[in-house]
Order: sequence, then structure tokens, then C-alpha cells
Amino acid sequence: MISKNLYFKILVRVLLLLAGALFLGWIIFDRQAYIFAIIPTLFILGVTINLIYFLNRINRRIFYFFDAIKNEDSTLRFPNNIDNKVINDLNQSLQKVNSQIQQIYLDNQKQEQYFQALLEHAATGMFTFNKKGFILHSNKLAKQLFEVDVLTHTNQLERIDPKLFQTIKEIQPSEQRLITLHLKSGIFQLLIKSNSFISDKDELMLISVHDIKNQLDEKELDSWRKLIRVMMHEIMNSITPVTSLSESLAGYFYQNGAMVSPEDINTKTIETTIRGLEVIREQGKGLINFVESYRKITRLPAPEKKIFQVKNLIDHIRILSSSFENAEHVELSCNVTPPELELHADEKQISQVLINLVKNAYQANEDNKNAKITIKATVNETGHPSILVTDNGPGISDELMDKIFVPFFTTKENGSGIGLSISRQIMQLHGGSLKMSSVPGKYTSAVLVF
Repeated sequence: MISKNLYFKILVRVLLLLAGALFLGWIIFDRQAYIFAIIPTLFILGVTINLIYFLNRINRRIFYFFDAIKNEDSTLRFPNNIDNKVINDLNQSLQKVNSQIQQIYLDNQKQEQYFQALLEHAATGMFTFNKKGFILHSNKLAKQLFEVDVLTHTNQLERIDPKLFQTIKEIQPSEQRLITLHLKSGIFQLLIKSNSFISDKDELMLISVHDIKNQLDEKELDSWRKLIRVMMHEIMNSITPVTSLSESLAGYFYQNGAMVSPEDINTKTIETTIRGLEVIREQGKGLINFVESYRKITRLPAPEKKIFQVKNLIDHIRILSSSFENAEHVELSCNVTPPELELHADEKQISQVLINLVKNAYQANEDNKNAKITIKATVNETGHPSILVTDNGPGISDELMDKIFVPFFTTKENGSGIGLSISRQIMQLHGGSLKMSSVPGKYTSAVLVF
């Protein structure tokens, strides 16, 4: 509607200008009445001024409208009771668009308030910053964790703790790090996770900070409980027979509270005593081996990292596995993708982990005539090197899965129960992880992520 009225108004003025120009030409060139030429000249000038005024009036309203949008001013109003129909139609159209923009602005505000409320009520400290280090958003919990009232720049973190600042400065997207933060209120174990996203063509980093000290304390306490239960079980299994046997042997040499005379000790008693002492010695050796296993767990050396080819490591494991029991009945396949994949780790320690995992897979498939074990090294979807050891054996039940990493827990007759525990510790020393998954009767999988 506005277009028709506008076109009509402009067309009328253009036609008037054309008519005035033709009349002026006719007076000057045909009649040569130069004095009368003043009248059409004034007419043309008046119509031109009117056209300019008319267009400027429209342009001013459109300019005010876009200027208000640019300044996010949604209070601009356009009256709709003007006598000029074109201006009135234009005002109505601009007012309608302005109302829609107001509604979008209000909806965005509501959504922003909603997400801000979610951010504030999150159980994790969060903040975002740009490439220049300016912190754009931060929730209440983040400021509480860092004991500050305002967070405006990542340089503030250096005054809180240099290690925290360095971690935030170096952390990469989709990475997580664990640091210890020393503040006036105490010591905090912080799990820091990062993610990047684009907002208004500006790359921002989202940081989440979670105090996991309480969770770690609970986990540590639970681990100690499990460890103590297993240790008590092993120690009691070793000590109980020794105590019982010692009492039985002592009965050969004491009667009614007094020592028997040497004349009453015969050859059979001596032979029985010797056999009993040998049993005690064997039990003692078992207990010593148990303690030695505990020392191995608690005194793992720091990894001596260097860069090496994963393919060479896998080839080494394949050659060693050929000497395992039941090797002739197991189909072992190895795959490294890409073939030039490298690791920055302690090769000896990682080799120890893989030997343990592959050996477990062989032992689990002793009764499997169609045993298949796969070792696959690749780069996972997050860009981290990973090694996967999978077998199609009997699997591990959910009940046992919760216990397999507990030191000294084992289902094997001659197992020490420290292999998986040491393997997990080695991966943790490398800043990586060891995770197990299994479906009973289908497969068991161990994943090393570096």
C-alpha cells in the first residue's frame, strides 16, 4: 500500500516537472516570450523544492529508524494520525517493523537472562574470554572459587596463583587439566575444562572450573577401604594357617604347660615339625611377596618420556605374545593408523602396560577355541593418541568390573592382583587414562588414551 501511494506522489511531481519544462520550452523557443518564462520557471522550482522536501521527509524517517536500530533504541515511536497518507502509511510500516524488532530484542533478553540464570546456578565455575584475555562473562561460583569480586581479565589470575594463570593461558580447546590451588581459605583441587566457540566473528574460550577435592577425598577414602579389605583378606589367609600350625607344632614340645624331655621326642615328631616349618616358611615367603607387590604399587618411578614409533612398540608386543600360554590357539591382529603414529611417553612403562593387558586377554581366552585379540593404535575423535586392546572372550561382569582396579584383587588362581592397578597408575603418570569395558559373553576392551 505504501509503495503505490509513494509511487503515485512521486509520479505526479515528475509529471508536473515535465509539463512545466515543456511549457517553459514552448514559451522560450516558440513564442519567445521571455518575460512570461518566469512563471513556468517558478513553477518548476516550486515543484522541485516540494519533491526534494517530500523525499527528504521520507528519508529522515527511514534514517531515524535505522539509527535507532543501530543504537538499540526500541523506544522510537512513529505517529499514525498524520494527514499525509504516504507519510502515514510509512509510519505504520516502520512502527510495525519496530514492534517486531522490539519483540525480538525482548525475546533475546529473556533468553539471555535464562542462560545467565543457568550459568549462575551451575554447580561449576564458568567464564569466557577472548584472544586478548578480556573476560566477557563469569558466574558467581567462579568468582567465589578465585576469591574475587570482579573478573575482567585473565591477568587477574596471575595474582591469584601463577600456576592457575599459566594453565588458563596454555590450555587448548577440548582439553582438561587438574591443578592444585593454594588460597587463603584453603587448598583446592581444580578440574579445568575448556571449549572454544565463535560469537560475533570473535573466537571465545569457555572455561569450566570444578573443585573436586571433596570427590577426590571420598574416592581416596573408598579406595583405601577396598585396599585394606583386600590386604586383610590376603594377610589373614597367610597368617591364620601359620598360627594354627604353630600351635599344633608347639603341642609336640609342651605338655601340661611344661617342655617335654628330649628323650620323649621321636623321629616322627621331628619329621612332622620339619614339614610344618617348611609350610610356615612358604607362607612367610608368600607374605613377603605380597608386601613386595605393595611396594611396587606405591613406588612407581616417574616416566622418562621420549618420542617413539607406536608401530615398533606393537611389533615388540606381538613377538612377545607368541611365547604366552595358549598362543597357538589365539588369532592376534595388530593395526596402527596412521602407520607413522608416534607417542611421547616412557616406552618401557607403556610396553609393561600393554604386555599386562595382552597377557590378561590370552589368559581370559584359555577355553575359547575361536579366540581373537586385536591391538589397534590410532588417533581418537578428540585428537588424542589411543591404543585399544580387545578380545572376544567371556567378558567381565558388572560386579567384577568395579573391583578390577583394586590392588591385589584377582580372580586368577596364581594372580597377584596388581597388574591392572599398576597399569592404570602408569597411565595416570603420563597424564592419560586406562578404561575397561566389557559385555559378558561378547568382548572385553581396554583403552589407553594419551
